[in-house]
Amino acid sequence: MEIGETVKESAIREFQEETGIKVIDPELKGIYTFIIKEDQSISEWMMFTFLATQGEGTLKEITEEGILKWHPIDQISTLPMAEGDQSIIRQALFGEGVAFGKFEYTADFELLSETGTVEQP
Repeated sequence: MEIGETVKESAIREFQEETGIKVIDPELKGIYTFIIKEDQSISEWMMFTFLATQGEGTLKEITEEGILKWHPIDQISTLPMAEGDQSIIRQALFGEGVAFGKFEYTADFELLSETGTVEQP
């Protein structure tokens, strides 16, 4: 986030910078805490997940993060990703309300635990 930005403004800006697409009216779908553990917690961060169904601009093909590509929703579960990310994506696409969750991983990103709740609108 940049100074003075809301989380939503930051998500819109970051998505546009990284993809070339400016999302229109993204909806907050989840707030998650991630903890990396060995014998104790060694790293922690938060992620705010939004869903947008409209955008404007031209999709970049290659970015610092890699090659961008749209995927059909029914194929997302076959893509390589951290185990907890499947839950986050399902909530963003199909869940109602806002999820509040916590994921604990090993330093090698093996999922140790996943907890959370969903608040209905």
